[in-house]
Amino acid sequence: MKPEFDVAIVGAGPVGTALACLLAARGVSPPARIAVIDAKFPSDGEGCDWDLRVFAISRAAERLLEAGGAWQRLPSARVHGYERMCVWDAAGAPGGRGSLTFDCADIGEPNLGSIVDGRALKWHCLQAARQAGVVCIEAGLREAVVEDAAVRIRLTDGREVAARLLAAADGADSPSRRLLGIGTSGHPYGADALVMHVHTERPHRNTAWQRFVSSGPLAFLPLPDGRSSIVWSVRRDEADRLRALDAASFSLALDAASAGVLGRTRLATPIASHALRLQNANRYVRERVALLGDAAHVVHPLAGQGLNLGLLDCAALVAVLEEAGQSAAFGDLRVLRRYERWRRSEILPAAAGFDALERLFSNANPALAALRVGGLEAVSRLPFARRWFAQRALGCRGDVPPFLAGPGDFTVGRSSPRR
Repeated sequence: MKPEFDVAIVGAGPVGTALACLLAARGVSPPARIAVIDAKFPSDGEGCDWDLRVFAISRAAERLLEAGGAWQRLPSARVHGYERMCVWDAAGAPGGRGSLTFDCADIGEPNLGSIVDGRALKWHCLQAARQAGVVCIEAGLREAVVEDAAVRIRLTDGREVAARLLAAADGADSPSRRLLGIGTSGHPYGADALVMHVHTERPHRNTAWQRFVSSGPLAFLPLPDGRSSIVWSVRRDEADRLRALDAASFSLALDAASAGVLGRTRLATPIASHALRLQNANRYVRERVALLGDAAHVVHPLAGQGLNLGLLDCAALVAVLEEAGQSAAFGDLRVLRRYERWRRSEILPAAAGFDALERLFSNANPALAALRVGGLEAVSRLPFARRWFAQRALGCRGDVPPFLAGPGDFTVGRSSPRR
């Protein structure tokens, strides 16, 4: 079957549509030869409250979205730059012993990143892809067969399409990955992330607050209307208990878990939740196939880096295809393995680090508590260490393509993709 598309992207979330936008913007493929396929495309959500799912977008991810034409589409009311981050251990106090604070002023940046409404981000990435001329196909995936010259994709509405490369960006439970026979490794955390928005007695001061307690990390992310978006990771049994509480009792439990850092809280939305797991695909590529985002890797949300890692997958894949040029087949395994080596060298250490932090900070052992407090204090006293961590969170450090590096960055990037 002759390929109709250079790249068929399965998944219309931010990773899939950002990949489509970047492929078109960088001239890797004509937009009409890029397809985005999903059973249901996101809606605009105009007039709705902020989505319960919010994303902390790094500077590198922001540049990628801007390069693809999506970032500039986002309404200013759905993006909020945060200027500080305060992390502290339950055995310490915010701004005091056992805490670590980052400030954008310390690294000469306007902010440390942006909190973005999840619904708005999905919609405007999709609209940017449509505006660029990318083909959008609303149908589910029934079958994916890798052939010599193409991947043949059969859809639930009976249509068939063929592409030189299938990019699977269809989430942690990726149907594409399952149909292609790619397994995963990892483990469930036996915990849920509870998410909601709350009103707080005291202003958040454009600060992201995170407290590590034995049941799991609790984060307050600042929203532009003065509310905070909560991501509270707790053991499954405790999550069940919390979900059963009335609003007043839940707020009291939240106040206790946060040590009242922003005073009394009051629920502004219902509570949603999702199970937490560590998961990594056994391989990110095969002939004519590449996995990106949650289809390739799922990490603990304590650092808020899940989507940022997925967007950097897009940048790396575009970079290796761009370097290979039109003379190379999009599905050439030698080319795709450069992408896999590049991203696994970043993802695996990051996932292991987040996993180790979760284990360390959720342990109530007094000796480990003293170690945590001492470690946070040590970093807090070293300006260069605080600067390094802040730049890393911004995406200004790490192995990223040159087109995502700003003039003031200390980027440890490559001049060309890894061979």
